[in-house]
Amino acid sequence: MYNHDSMKKNRAFLKWAGGKYPLMDDIRRHLPQGDCLIEPFVGAGSVFLNTDYQRYHLADINSDLINLYNIVKERSAVFIEDARRLFSSEGNTSDCYYERRIAFNVSRDPYERALLFLYLNRHGYNGLCRYNLRGEFNVPFGRYRKPYFPEAELLWFAERAQKATFVCESYDVTLTSAREGSVVYCDPPYAPLSATANFTAYHTNSFSLREQQHLAELASQLAQKSGIPVLISNHDTELTRLWYQKAELHVVKARRSISRSITGRTQVDELLALYS
Repeated sequence: MYNHDSMKKNRAFLKWAGGKYPLMDDIRRHLPQGDCLIEPFVGAGSVFLNTDYQRYHLADINSDLINLYNIVKERSAVFIEDARRLFSSEGNTSDCYYERRIAFNVSRDPYERALLFLYLNRHGYNGLCRYNLRGEFNVPFGRYRKPYFPEAELLWFAERAQKATFVCESYDVTLTSAREGSVVYCDPPYAPLSATANFTAYHTNSFSLREQQHLAELASQLAQKSGIPVLISNHDTELTRLWYQKAELHVVKARRSISRSITGRTQVDELLALYS
């Protein structure tokens, strides 16, 4: 087949909390081969952008994300041209940011929403993607000196996207419709590091402990009954080890720290659980 290790690493065009770019070498090492890679939590798409399967089925519960990806796939040249105009010094002020955030929240036009979603992602605080209970995007202005316009990354994504199908659906729908010959990679929102730390807050819908457990059960069933291997990444905690006890576990030493409190940053190892 192909040799994952010989590929250079490609960055996603979105900034994304919990993005998998730093872990790509480890993920590639443990991802089985197959015809199609299925991702129920595509996020910024680092795994899709750094592997070489014949086909991809990429899903996420965030409809803005999937809408953006389909537009970049189908209308990349015009989208890049239009998006570039939003990345100007005039566009990098708090007044302009909040005006555009309002425009995004009231817009029902998929193309306009896609342009503004990219703008907000690159100009907003920490590249967070967060919505309030009314479904309005509510990340504050990021105050960056000069936000980067990811043209090369958009072009690479558009080229790779020709082999992909992007759908907005729940992880259980994606998993239960997986077909033989597929490989599944799951990057759920991180499990909390403690009872009090809730790291799912940056997600559209918080992902409950019950859903984390359900994901592990579905993965185990898929591997046993359908022979479809599933690789899941998460924090290495007592809980994740309990959930993934039927999988083959690989520990990846922490390369980044996660701020749990003002006083200190904690190194947390990453767990890769392979059901095969």
